[in-house]
Amino acid sequence: METVVIEQDIKVLYVTAVSFPEGIEAAHERLHEIIPYSKERRYFGLSRPENGLIVYRAAAEQFEQEKDINCESLIIKKGKYRTITVPNYKNDLQKITKVFDELISYSDIDPNGYCVEWYVGNEDMKCMVRLKDDNLI
Repeated sequence: METVVIEQDIKVLYVTAVSFPEGIEAAHERLHEIIPYSKERRYFGLSRPENGLIVYRAAAEQFEQEKDINCESLIIKKGKYRTITVPNYKNDLQKITKVFDELISYSDIDPNGYCVEWYVGNEDMKCMVRLKDDNLI
């Protein structure tokens, strides 16, 4: 486990999954139909409880010149994130659930934050939860 600092807010475009966890793959497929793939772009999965259900969003970093893409957007807030890297995540998808269960078990997480999956290359995933701002602890 490590702490990763995101220095700047990250604006992302996203597609909401129809269901969780069953709709995750379809949401990512739809996202990639809308937004052109780029090695320079960061890709994410964002989830959190909303109205009693887990809502999942497949997300891609929005480049500055992309103003007219017909897609919803949100901000991944800058700050400190407790992080566990899951190597070769596709080989053990259940491990992602276990990792997030551990990450959200701490009392110092941002109650309004997301569980963030940061896809690193084609193999690895950083599972991250934002910590409360220092002045809120």
